[in-house]
Amino acid sequence: MSCAAIVIGGSAGALPVLETLLSALPADFALPILIVEHLHASDEGGFARHLAQVSTLPVIEPCDKAPIQGGRIYIAPANYHMLVERDRTISLSVSEKVNWSRPSIDVLFESAACVWCNALVAVVLSGASVDGARGLGAVKAAGGRTLVQDPASAEIPFMPRAAIDAGVADEVLPPVHIARRLIEFGNQT
Repeated sequence: MSCAAIVIGGSAGALPVLETLLSALPADFALPILIVEHLHASDEGGFARHLAQVSTLPVIEPCDKAPIQGGRIYIAPANYHMLVERDRTISLSVSEKVNWSRPSIDVLFESAACVWCNALVAVVLSGASVDGARGLGAVKAAGGRTLVQDPASAEIPFMPRAAIDAGVADEVLPPVHIARRLIEFGNQT
């Protein structure tokens, strides 16, 4: 399977895992990575700025209609759903919350699955809700690959556990192994 993009979703307890994943990626990593983290509505780019300090890749909090480019990390802004449009641009939406969250992981994953189909890799990390399980199901149904953080390694295991219980996890891995797999997928472009 060749890979065209990676989407990652996390909530409570996901920040240290994201730091592990992003710091492991080489500077020549060619895939775009789109991340939804359940941010507090008052976050004004601080989360993206923090991740930029641990990544050799550019970390961007995108504007609406921004083109998605390889080798960049896109962070959903607080209080906006981030979606992927068919022309591979980002759409930001203030539509109602999904799973009590905006941004919602499911919203990103479902829209990305429609665009990249079997060339998409989706990852669910630590968190305290069920957000991401339905989106992983959409990615799996489209032929993409789904990775879930091992609940035993998650600070808050509810989101990974919900994805596993839904039967939509292709691989259940600790963070260091997720990082290794993302690099492998990056080498398959």
